[in-house]
Amino acid sequence: MTKTKKEKVPVDGEEAAAADGTEKSYHELIANVNPIAQPLASKKLSKKLYKCVKKAAKVKNIRRGVKEVQKFINKGEKGIVVLAGDTLPIDVYCHLPVMCEDRNLPYAYIPSKGDLGSSAGSKRPTCVILIKPHQDYQDAYDECVEEVSSLPKPL
Repeated sequence: MTKTKKEKVPVDGEEAAAADGTEKSYHELIANVNPIAQPLASKKLSKKLYKCVKKAAKVKNIRRGVKEVQKFINKGEKGIVVLAGDTLPIDVYCHLPVMCEDRNLPYAYIPSKGDLGSSAGSKRPTCVILIKPHQDYQDAYDECVEEVSSLPKPL
């Protein structure tokens, strides 16, 4: 008995858009962001963060997921925390910004958890990633740290 590949047929418009390769614009993604997503990265900074995540994932220098990131923040690991702004429920990760502020870690929200997961080399969406510093992408990392640190913190 041999397996045959089934052809994927898009059912509704959303799947058809994904099959065409068309992506949502930054402004469409911002419409789905949580009210606690402050400071939100600009379009330009979001692209820089995605690139930095991609470079860090190549050398396996990221921490992915709420439990793993929380564990390594508590252990004192340094890096940039990137949170997805469209994660629901908010309760899943609303404690992480407070932990970052206590330990002076730079953090920023980006609009899409799907884009964050795909930039990390995963097929699944990811709501939080910790990018650790490394020599291979030090310039991009330093630039991201500088810009994320300059973002205004919420009250």
